[in-house]
Amino acid sequence: MEAGLYIHIPFCQKKCDYCDFYSITKLDQIEDFIWALKKEIEIRSPLFSDCTFHTLYFGGGTPSLLDQQQMSQIWEALKKSFNFAKNPEISLEANPGTLSFSKLKFLKEMGFNRLSLGVQSFNPDELQFLGRIHSVEEVWESFNAARDAGFDNVNIDLMTAFPGITQKSFNKSLEQIIKLQPEHVSCYTLIFEPGTVFYKKKQNGELNPLEDDEEASYYQMAYQTLEACGYLQYEISNFSKGEEYICKHNQIYWKHKPYVGLGPSAHSFYGNQRIANKRSLTAYISDIKKGELPVDFRENLSTNELMFEYIFMNLRLRSGINLPDFQDRFGVDYLDKFADKVRRLSEDQLIELENENIKLTETGWLLADSVAAYF
Repeated sequence: MEAGLYIHIPFCQKKCDYCDFYSITKLDQIEDFIWALKKEIEIRSPLFSDCTFHTLYFGGGTPSLLDQQQMSQIWEALKKSFNFAKNPEISLEANPGTLSFSKLKFLKEMGFNRLSLGVQSFNPDELQFLGRIHSVEEVWESFNAARDAGFDNVNIDLMTAFPGITQKSFNKSLEQIIKLQPEHVSCYTLIFEPGTVFYKKKQNGELNPLEDDEEASYYQMAYQTLEACGYLQYEISNFSKGEEYICKHNQIYWKHKPYVGLGPSAHSFYGNQRIANKRSLTAYISDIKKGELPVDFRENLSTNELMFEYIFMNLRLRSGINLPDFQDRFGVDYLDKFADKVRRLSEDQLIELENENIKLTETGWLLADSVAAYF
């Protein structure tokens, strides 16, 4: 069974004010974390002996904070316990400024073949506002070092539509990306997540989200600029230089295939079950020491819930919902089951039928969440 494997590295030098992902800045706990992670690998791996992992993704946090020895320990434990496909996609999230040529060369030789740089902006004032610790110069240095180390599949994360951004500044960031020519670009709108510093400032009236129309204008600006420069928008937020550079790990999520998450706060999806690990390194390590899985919650999804998630995730893709795949998975005809909804959304020019796929129109992409809510 094809599946993806995610490793959550919960450490950052500094917590960004907008970030809701679980991370801590106590770097002296890295060794304890690695010990616990290796134990979790031992405990969990027999549960997924029928899975062949086509992707491996190190996320965080800031995985690039780990040194060579620490990364090697994790890598050896994974290879020993899980069954990987031939030539899997192996990705590492990294912050510019936490990389060196020697570290990148080591990672490339280890087997990493995809690098994702959390750039967010090419404007110093915006980087400071977002709480990023790197400079624009360090973005270029890290990118060039990655190229020199042999990475030929690099993603850049770019944030859009946040307070203070302007058309001029965003265009500058897009121009810098075009000069760098990464193989992949991810554009994300700022979300004010509960519990973050930005969310509190929003509640206090110190920060105000952009209006929907203005937010959409940045999305369209990214789409038009990147498409004109040869990038394929294959998912609402993601662009690649061609089919071969589409993020295979994220495809696992979007196509609703099984994935296993290891580390504090990591999620897994297998069969009709979703599992989440505890969002605390202390609790995570404590459970592992007792020989227990650090599970925070476990839920069984109904067929209707699985259908909705499948529809919601696949509609994010340019290719849309494949009707034969839907029938194979759920044993029902999509067009029969959702006939009224499909007719209404088609009349509103939000979805269209192309070959054997139901997909969003250009207008529908701007309203993707609303369209999915119909189902």
